[in-house]
Amino acid sequence: MTNRSVYLQAGKAFHAAIAEARRFVGATAPNPPVGCALLDAEGTILAVAAHHRAGTPHAEANALRACAERGLTDRIATAIVTLEPCNHTGRTPPCSEGLLATPVKTVWIACADPNPKVAGGGAARLEADGREVRWLEREQHHIPDGPVLLTQCRGLIAPFIRWSVEQRAWLTVKQAVNIDGLMVPPTGRTTFTSNAALDLAHRLRRATDAVVTAGGTVRADLPGLDVRRIDDHMGRKPRMLVVCSRTREVPSNWLSMAERRFDVIFSDSVEEVPKKLAEAGVLWALVEAGPTLLGELRARSLWDDWLRIAVRPDGNEDFSVERRHDATPLALFDELAGAVIAGRSECV
Repeated sequence: MTNRSVYLQAGKAFHAAIAEARRFVGATAPNPPVGCALLDAEGTILAVAAHHRAGTPHAEANALRACAERGLTDRIATAIVTLEPCNHTGRTPPCSEGLLATPVKTVWIACADPNPKVAGGGAARLEADGREVRWLEREQHHIPDGPVLLTQCRGLIAPFIRWSVEQRAWLTVKQAVNIDGLMVPPTGRTTFTSNAALDLAHRLRRATDAVVTAGGTVRADLPGLDVRRIDDHMGRKPRMLVVCSRTREVPSNWLSMAERRFDVIFSDSVEEVPKKLAEAGVLWALVEAGPTLLGELRARSLWDDWLRIAVRPDGNEDFSVERRHDATPLALFDELAGAVIAGRSECV
């Protein structure tokens, strides 16, 4: 098989693994979403799977089981994974050993395991047993869409890195503004964005583990903040809802409604929000609030990426993304890809 064929097949398989992992973004915390594809010697994809939620089998195990159920295990020649296979026993067995129990010859890995709480070493374990390990980062420019694929794989684990390394949740700010740059919708309306932008907002809510808002926003708008325009993850435990308010004064009927949908907590200090969320196992939170809270987040550099939706006079929107890190989970949203590439800010 030529190098060109190998790279074409790797690119196709990474696309498939990422697409499957994206389906479960927002359901796996405190684990990251991960995808895996298994190929035969001719490059045919035998199985594609993802990690569904913490405590259940990892992506590699799900893909291996799918192959076994179809009698295809003996045909496995290549594995494609968005994150380095684990090499430790936690609530599930090591994925490295699962792969080594097959005839797999080559394992492509997009991102190294960043978790300092575990031993890691999945790639080294595979190599020690004579399997070839190839890294997307090193060969991205040979693979069709390689840099885009790597950006998306890094986006899958960006909140997990923030959580596992710094013990802080990732905060994405979503801010809609009018042509004058103000967060003021037309008279009589609570929003001024299009249906497409509203769909994006609900997809963001589905992908995140918590929502952060402000007491003033609650009193002014009585926001629902739940996932409504698309189907949410089935069987998902309630998300957290953090209300930043020193007085904790919100309408009782709104609070009763919110407590049926969320685990609601109040915070007296915005400074404590990323750490408090992380302690609760939240990887990624979406901030939906007014200019006062957003101003505090910006002034104190508590945000990780900032999605700005600017409404044009014709009613359509322009998206822009500021980001404070090399990677961002917003790269997983196709309509934001251009804004993510153009929107790099200072890295911290």
